[in-house]
Amino acid sequence: MLLEGLHLPLTTPFYPDGRLNLHKLEQNVAAYSKTPVSAIAVLSRNGEPTMLSDEETRQTLRAAVEAAAPEKVMLAGVSRDSVRETVAIADQAAALAYDAVLVAPPSLLQAADSARQSKELLIYFQAIADRAALPIVLDGTAVALPVEMVIELAAHPRILGLVDGQPTAERIAHLKQATAGIKREVTVTPVFAAVTGRMQTSQEAASMLSVKTLVGGGPALTVLPAAPTIKTRTKVVGFQILSGKTSSMLDALLAGAVGAMPAFAACAPQATYEVIAAWKDGDRALAEEKQERLQSAARYLEEEIGVAAIKFGCDLNGYFGGLPRLPLLPPGGEDRTQIELLLQGLRN
Repeated sequence: MLLEGLHLPLTTPFYPDGRLNLHKLEQNVAAYSKTPVSAIAVLSRNGEPTMLSDEETRQTLRAAVEAAAPEKVMLAGVSRDSVRETVAIADQAAALAYDAVLVAPPSLLQAADSARQSKELLIYFQAIADRAALPIVLDGTAVALPVEMVIELAAHPRILGLVDGQPTAERIAHLKQATAGIKREVTVTPVFAAVTGRMQTSQEAASMLSVKTLVGGGPALTVLPAAPTIKTRTKVVGFQILSGKTSSMLDALLAGAVGAMPAFAACAPQATYEVIAAWKDGDRALAEEKQERLQSAARYLEEEIGVAAIKFGCDLNGYFGGLPRLPLLPPGGEDRTQIELLLQGLRN
Protein backbone atom coordinates (compact mmCIF):
# COMPACT_ATOMS: atom_id res chain seq x y z
CA MET A 1 0.00 0.00 0.00
CA LEU A 2 1.28 3.43 -1.00
CA LEU A 3 1.44 5.85 1.95
CA GLU A 4 2.50 9.04 0.18
CA GLY A 5 0.90 12.46 0.72
CA LEU A 6 -1.15 13.94 3.53
CA HIS A 7 -2.77 11.47 5.94
CA LEU A 8 -5.49 13.11 8.00
CA PRO A 9 -5.84 11.92 11.63
CA LEU A 10 -9.59 12.02 12.20
CA THR A 11 -11.11 13.36 15.42
CA THR A 12 -13.98 11.48 17.05
CA PRO A 13 -17.15 13.57 17.60
CA PHE A 14 -19.26 13.28 20.74
CA TYR A 15 -22.59 14.71 21.82
CA PRO A 16 -22.44 17.22 24.71
CA ASP A 17 -23.40 14.42 27.11
CA GLY A 18 -20.43 12.33 25.95
CA ARG A 19 -22.23 9.88 23.65
CA LEU A 20 -20.60 8.95 20.35
CA ASN A 21 -21.90 11.12 17.50
CA LEU A 22 -21.71 8.90 14.42
CA HIS A 23 -23.74 11.30 12.27
CA LYS A 24 -21.16 14.08 12.63
CA LEU A 25 -18.37 11.56 12.12
CA GLU A 26 -19.87 10.57 8.78
CA GLN A 27 -20.31 14.22 7.78
CA ASN A 28 -16.67 14.97 8.61
CA VAL A 29 -15.36 11.99 6.63
CA ALA A 30 -17.49 12.93 3.63
CA ALA A 31 -16.19 16.50 3.79
CA TYR A 32 -12.55 15.40 4.19
CA SER A 33 -13.02 13.07 1.21
CA LYS A 34 -13.47 16.18 -0.95
CA THR A 35 -10.09 17.59 0.12
CA PRO A 36 -6.73 16.60 -1.44
CA VAL A 37 -5.74 14.35 1.50
CA SER A 38 -4.45 10.93 0.43
CA ALA A 39 -5.61 9.00 3.47
CA ILE A 40 -7.79 9.20 6.56
CA ALA A 41 -6.63 7.67 9.83
CA VAL A 42 -9.50 6.61 12.09
CA LEU A 43 -8.87 6.26 15.84
CA SER A 44 -5.29 7.39 15.71
CA ARG A 45 -4.07 9.21 18.80
CA ASN A 46 -6.03 12.25 17.56
CA GLY A 47 -9.26 10.24 17.73
CA GLU A 48 -9.21 9.65 21.51
CA PRO A 49 -9.16 5.86 20.98
CA THR A 50 -8.65 4.97 24.63
CA MET A 51 -11.87 6.81 25.48
CA LEU A 52 -14.01 4.39 23.44
CA SER A 53 -15.48 1.04 24.37
CA ASP A 54 -14.93 -1.95 22.08
CA GLU A 55 -18.44 -1.55 20.69
CA GLU A 56 -17.90 2.17 20.08
CA THR A 57 -14.62 1.32 18.35
CA ARG A 58 -16.43 -1.03 15.97
CA GLN A 59 -19.16 1.55 15.31
CA THR A 60 -16.61 4.29 14.62
CA LEU A 61 -14.56 2.16 12.24
CA ARG A 62 -17.67 1.09 10.32
CA ALA A 63 -19.20 4.58 10.05
CA ALA A 64 -15.95 6.19 8.90
CA VAL A 65 -15.07 3.71 6.17
CA GLU A 66 -18.61 3.67 4.79
CA ALA A 67 -18.60 7.48 4.50
CA ALA A 68 -15.17 7.73 2.86
CA ALA A 69 -14.56 8.11 -0.86
CA PRO A 70 -13.21 4.85 -2.36
CA GLU A 71 -9.94 6.45 -3.46
CA LYS A 72 -8.95 7.52 0.05
CA VAL A 73 -6.58 5.14 1.83
CA MET A 74 -8.17 4.17 5.16
CA LEU A 75 -6.03 3.44 8.21
CA ALA A 76 -7.58 2.00 11.39
CA GLY A 77 -6.12 2.65 14.82
CA VAL A 78 -6.35 -0.73 16.56
CA SER A 79 -3.89 -0.60 19.44
CA ARG A 80 -4.67 -2.45 22.64
CA ASP A 81 -2.35 -3.58 25.40
CA SER A 82 -2.45 -7.22 24.36
CA VAL A 83 -1.49 -8.75 21.04
CA ARG A 84 -4.67 -10.84 21.09
CA GLU A 85 -7.07 -7.87 21.35
CA THR A 86 -5.11 -5.75 18.88
CA VAL A 87 -5.22 -8.53 16.29
CA ALA A 88 -8.94 -9.01 16.90
CA ILE A 89 -9.68 -5.35 16.11
CA ALA A 90 -7.31 -5.43 13.14
CA ASP A 91 -9.27 -8.37 11.75
CA GLN A 92 -12.51 -6.42 12.20
CA ALA A 93 -10.93 -3.53 10.28
CA ALA A 94 -10.00 -5.95 7.50
CA ALA A 95 -13.62 -7.14 7.29
CA LEU A 96 -14.67 -3.50 6.90
CA ALA A 97 -12.26 -3.06 3.96
CA TYR A 98 -9.62 -0.88 5.63
CA ASP A 99 -6.27 -0.78 3.85
CA ALA A 100 -3.89 -0.98 6.82
CA VAL A 101 -3.84 -0.59 10.59
CA LEU A 102 -2.01 1.83 12.85
CA VAL A 103 -0.33 0.17 15.83
CA ALA A 104 1.12 2.19 18.71
CA PRO A 105 3.10 0.84 21.67
CA PRO A 106 0.90 -0.61 24.44
CA SER A 107 0.54 1.56 27.54
CA LEU A 108 2.60 -0.74 29.76
CA LEU A 109 5.57 -0.70 27.35
CA GLN A 110 5.63 2.91 26.17
CA ALA A 111 8.75 3.74 28.16
CA ALA A 112 10.61 0.56 27.12
CA ASP A 113 13.44 1.68 29.40
CA SER A 114 14.99 -1.74 29.94
CA ALA A 115 16.35 -4.43 27.66
CA ARG A 116 13.50 -6.72 28.66
CA GLN A 117 10.82 -4.14 27.89
CA SER A 118 12.45 -3.28 24.55
CA LYS A 119 12.37 -6.96 23.62
CA GLU A 120 8.73 -7.22 24.66
CA LEU A 121 7.84 -4.16 22.58
CA LEU A 122 9.64 -5.60 19.57
CA ILE A 123 7.76 -8.89 19.95
CA TYR A 124 4.47 -6.99 20.34
CA PHE A 125 4.83 -5.39 16.90
CA GLN A 126 6.21 -8.53 15.25
CA ALA A 127 3.44 -10.75 16.61
CA ILE A 128 0.73 -8.37 15.40
CA ALA A 129 2.33 -8.12 11.96
CA ASP A 130 2.51 -11.92 11.78
CA ARG A 131 -1.12 -12.50 12.77
CA ALA A 132 -3.23 -9.53 11.69
CA ALA A 133 -5.26 -9.68 8.49
CA LEU A 134 -3.96 -6.27 7.37
CA PRO A 135 -0.46 -4.82 7.01
CA ILE A 136 0.56 -2.43 9.77
CA VAL A 137 1.98 1.06 10.09
CA LEU A 138 3.94 1.79 13.25
CA ASP A 139 2.48 4.72 15.20
CA GLY A 140 5.22 6.61 16.98
CA THR A 141 3.34 9.88 17.49
CA ALA A 142 3.00 9.56 21.27
CA VAL A 143 6.31 7.84 21.99
CA ALA A 144 9.35 7.94 19.73
CA LEU A 145 10.27 4.38 18.82
CA PRO A 146 14.00 3.57 19.13
CA VAL A 147 15.73 3.88 15.76
CA GLU A 148 17.35 0.44 15.93
CA MET A 149 14.00 -1.16 16.73
CA VAL A 150 12.35 0.58 13.77
CA ILE A 151 15.15 -0.61 11.49
CA GLU A 152 14.63 -4.21 12.60
CA LEU A 153 10.85 -3.97 12.24
CA ALA A 154 11.16 -2.39 8.79
CA ALA A 155 12.44 -5.70 7.44
CA HIS A 156 9.14 -7.41 8.26
CA PRO A 157 7.21 -7.82 4.99
CA ARG A 158 3.89 -6.75 6.57
CA ILE A 159 5.16 -3.58 8.25
CA LEU A 160 4.74 -0.81 5.71
CA GLY A 161 6.11 2.22 7.46
CA LEU A 162 6.23 4.57 10.43
CA VAL A 163 4.43 7.70 11.57
CA ASP A 164 7.25 9.41 13.45
CA GLY A 165 6.44 11.82 16.26
CA GLN A 166 10.04 13.13 16.39
CA PRO A 167 10.86 13.47 12.69
CA THR A 168 14.14 15.36 12.80
CA ALA A 169 16.11 15.51 9.58
CA GLU A 170 18.93 13.48 11.14
CA ARG A 171 16.61 10.76 12.43
CA ILE A 172 14.75 10.44 9.11
CA ALA A 173 17.99 10.38 7.12
CA HIS A 174 19.36 7.64 9.39
CA LEU A 175 16.23 5.54 8.99
CA LYS A 176 16.20 6.01 5.22
CA GLN A 177 19.85 5.02 4.90
CA ALA A 178 19.48 1.98 7.16
CA THR A 179 16.38 0.72 5.32
CA ALA A 180 17.56 1.55 1.80
CA GLY A 181 17.71 -2.13 0.87
CA ILE A 182 13.99 -2.65 1.48
CA LYS A 183 12.08 -2.63 -1.81
CA ARG A 184 8.37 -3.44 -2.17
CA GLU A 185 6.03 -3.34 -5.13
CA VAL A 186 2.69 -1.56 -4.64
CA THR A 187 -0.30 -1.06 -6.92
CA VAL A 188 -0.95 2.51 -8.04
CA THR A 189 -3.04 4.40 -10.56
CA PRO A 190 -1.54 5.73 -13.83
CA VAL A 191 -0.78 8.99 -11.99
CA PHE A 192 0.90 7.10 -9.15
CA ALA A 193 -1.85 7.52 -6.55
CA ALA A 194 -2.68 4.65 -4.20
CA VAL A 195 -5.14 2.00 -5.30
CA THR A 196 -7.32 1.02 -2.35
CA GLY A 197 -9.15 -2.22 -1.78
CA ARG A 198 -12.46 -0.37 -1.98
CA MET A 199 -11.57 0.95 -5.43
CA GLN A 200 -10.94 -2.59 -6.61
CA THR A 201 -14.16 -3.81 -5.02
CA SER A 202 -16.07 -1.03 -6.77
CA GLN A 203 -14.57 -2.11 -10.08
CA GLU A 204 -15.65 -5.71 -9.50
CA ALA A 205 -19.16 -4.55 -8.57
CA ALA A 206 -19.34 -2.47 -11.74
CA SER A 207 -18.80 -5.63 -13.78
CA MET A 208 -21.92 -7.25 -12.29
CA LEU A 209 -25.17 -6.52 -14.11
CA SER A 210 -28.55 -7.96 -13.29
CA VAL A 211 -30.55 -9.83 -15.91
CA LYS A 212 -33.57 -8.09 -14.41
CA THR A 213 -32.10 -4.83 -15.66
CA LEU A 214 -31.75 -6.34 -19.12
CA VAL A 215 -34.76 -8.59 -19.58
CA GLY A 216 -37.03 -7.98 -16.61
CA GLY A 217 -36.05 -10.77 -14.22
CA GLY A 218 -33.77 -13.71 -13.50
CA PRO A 219 -30.54 -14.42 -11.62
CA ALA A 220 -27.46 -12.22 -11.53
CA LEU A 221 -25.24 -12.37 -14.60
CA THR A 222 -21.53 -11.58 -14.72
CA VAL A 223 -20.77 -9.39 -17.72
CA LEU A 224 -17.22 -8.46 -18.61
CA PRO A 225 -16.99 -4.71 -19.08
CA ALA A 226 -15.68 -3.37 -22.36
CA ALA A 227 -12.84 -1.68 -20.49
CA PRO A 228 -11.71 -1.79 -16.85
CA THR A 229 -13.08 0.93 -14.60
CA ILE A 230 -9.60 1.77 -13.33
CA LYS A 231 -6.20 1.13 -14.82
CA THR A 232 -3.32 0.26 -12.55
CA ARG A 233 0.42 -0.04 -12.64
CA THR A 234 3.06 -0.89 -10.06
CA LYS A 235 5.60 1.21 -8.21
CA VAL A 236 8.57 0.16 -6.11
CA VAL A 237 8.71 1.79 -2.68
CA GLY A 238 10.87 1.39 0.38
CA PHE A 239 10.05 1.60 4.06
CA GLN A 240 7.65 4.55 4.09
CA ILE A 241 8.04 7.26 6.74
CA LEU A 242 5.44 9.90 7.59
CA SER A 243 6.02 12.99 9.70
CA GLY A 244 3.73 13.05 12.71
CA LYS A 245 4.39 16.68 13.61
CA THR A 246 3.52 19.84 11.66
CA SER A 247 6.41 21.98 12.91
CA SER A 248 9.06 19.66 11.42
CA MET A 249 7.03 18.35 8.48
CA LEU A 250 9.04 20.01 5.71
CA ASP A 251 12.40 19.04 7.23
CA ALA A 252 11.21 15.44 7.37
CA LEU A 253 10.06 15.53 3.74
CA LEU A 254 13.37 16.97 2.59
CA ALA A 255 15.20 14.23 4.54
CA GLY A 256 13.27 11.40 2.90
CA ALA A 257 9.79 11.15 4.43
CA VAL A 258 7.08 10.41 1.84
CA GLY A 259 4.23 12.25 3.55
CA ALA A 260 2.82 13.45 6.83
CA MET A 261 0.11 12.72 9.38
CA PRO A 262 0.10 15.73 11.75
CA ALA A 263 -2.79 16.30 14.14
CA PHE A 264 -3.17 19.86 12.86
CA ALA A 265 -4.34 18.58 9.47
CA ALA A 266 -7.76 17.73 10.95
CA CYS A 267 -8.63 21.42 11.34
CA ALA A 268 -6.66 22.82 8.38
CA PRO A 269 -6.29 20.10 5.74
CA GLN A 270 -5.91 22.43 2.76
CA ALA A 271 -3.25 24.63 4.37
CA THR A 272 -1.32 21.57 5.54
CA TYR A 273 -1.56 19.91 2.15
CA GLU A 274 -0.11 22.98 0.44
CA VAL A 275 3.25 22.33 2.12
CA ILE A 276 3.37 18.81 0.69
CA ALA A 277 2.14 19.97 -2.73
CA ALA A 278 4.91 22.59 -2.98
CA TRP A 279 7.50 20.05 -1.86
CA LYS A 280 6.31 17.52 -4.46
CA ASP A 281 6.55 20.22 -7.13
CA GLY A 282 10.17 20.83 -6.15
CA ASP A 283 9.47 24.41 -5.07
CA ARG A 284 11.35 24.55 -1.79
CA ALA A 285 10.91 28.30 -1.31
CA LEU A 286 7.13 28.02 -1.61
CA ALA A 287 7.10 24.96 0.66
CA GLU A 288 9.04 26.90 3.30
CA GLU A 289 6.63 29.82 2.97
CA LYS A 290 3.61 27.53 3.36
CA GLN A 291 5.24 25.78 6.33
CA GLU A 292 5.97 29.09 8.04
CA ARG A 293 2.29 30.04 7.79
CA LEU A 294 1.38 26.98 9.83
CA GLN A 295 4.05 27.13 12.52
CA SER A 296 2.53 29.31 15.23
CA ALA A 297 -0.96 27.84 14.97
CA ALA A 298 0.25 24.25 14.75
CA ARG A 299 2.56 24.54 17.75
CA TYR A 300 -0.16 26.10 19.89
CA LEU A 301 -2.94 23.70 18.96
CA GLU A 302 -0.97 20.52 18.38
CA GLU A 303 1.80 20.74 20.96
CA GLU A 304 0.63 23.07 23.74
CA ILE A 305 -3.02 22.02 24.11
CA GLY A 306 -3.74 18.94 22.01
CA VAL A 307 -6.88 17.28 20.71
CA ALA A 308 -9.30 19.66 22.48
CA ALA A 309 -7.76 22.59 20.58
CA ILE A 310 -7.76 20.64 17.31
CA LYS A 311 -11.48 19.99 17.78
CA PHE A 312 -12.18 23.68 18.39
CA GLY A 313 -10.17 24.47 15.27
CA CYS A 314 -12.37 22.03 13.34
CA ASP A 315 -15.44 23.94 14.52
CA LEU A 316 -13.92 27.19 13.25
CA ASN A 317 -13.02 25.73 9.85
CA GLY A 318 -16.28 24.09 8.83
CA TYR A 319 -15.84 20.61 10.32
CA PHE A 320 -17.48 19.30 13.46
CA GLY A 321 -15.10 19.19 16.40
CA GLY A 322 -17.23 19.46 19.48
CA LEU A 323 -16.08 18.62 22.96
CA PRO A 324 -13.49 16.04 23.93
CA ARG A 325 -14.52 13.26 26.28
CA LEU A 326 -13.85 13.73 29.96
CA PRO A 327 -11.37 13.95 31.60
CA LEU A 328 -10.10 16.07 28.68
CA LEU A 329 -11.34 19.64 28.91
CA PRO A 330 -12.26 22.06 26.11
CA PRO A 331 -10.17 25.21 25.60
CA GLY A 332 -10.99 28.07 27.96
CA GLY A 333 -11.85 31.62 26.94
CA GLU A 334 -8.29 32.86 26.47
CA ASP A 335 -7.26 29.78 24.56
CA ARG A 336 -10.30 30.02 22.30
CA THR A 337 -9.50 33.63 21.48
CA GLN A 338 -5.90 32.74 20.72
CA ILE A 339 -6.91 29.83 18.49
CA GLU A 340 -9.33 32.06 16.57
CA LEU A 341 -6.53 34.57 15.95
CA LEU A 342 -4.04 31.92 14.86
CA LEU A 343 -6.45 30.29 12.42
CA GLN A 344 -7.68 33.50 10.79
CA GLY A 345 -5.41 33.11 7.79
CA LEU A 346 -5.79 29.34 7.56
CA ARG A 347 -9.48 28.95 6.71
CA ASN A 348 -10.47 26.10 4.44
